[in-house]
Amino acid sequence: MSAKSIFINLPVRDLAKSTAFYEALGFTKNDMFSDDKASSMMWSENIVVMLLVRDYYSTFTTKPIADAHNTSAMLIALSQDSREAVDAIVEKAGANGGQADVRAPQDLGFMYGRSFADPDGNVFEPMWMNPAGFDGGEG
Repeated sequence: MSAKSIFINLPVRDLAKSTAFYEALGFTKNDMFSDDKASSMMWSENIVVMLLVRDYYSTFTTKPIADAHNTSAMLIALSQDSREAVDAIVEKAGANGGQADVRAPQDLGFMYGRSFADPDGNVFEPMWMNPAGFDGGEG
């Protein structure tokens, strides 16, 4: 892990269910930083989603915990290697307890994106961009 890393902390209602959901999407659980209150889910070497049971999450803030099914605090974009990879992760999300396409897919030619919500309503936006598309290239 580099000195510059991103840790996204998410409150979850069912840690086992959420852990299984993220594993189905290709995240890897880091057992060294996981226990009965948290699952450390590696997206890449420098990006980690920390799934925290709601009671444990509440020890990090004095604010009420939002119900992401009814409110939005952030949208988390996940870059993908291809349009097909975008489609694949959204389909996996829908097949493993999440909701696929919580908004309409976006196809701008040089950029393609879809969305999904995890079991707790947190919204992710997998996207692919074709750098050649910015200068009129194909790809």
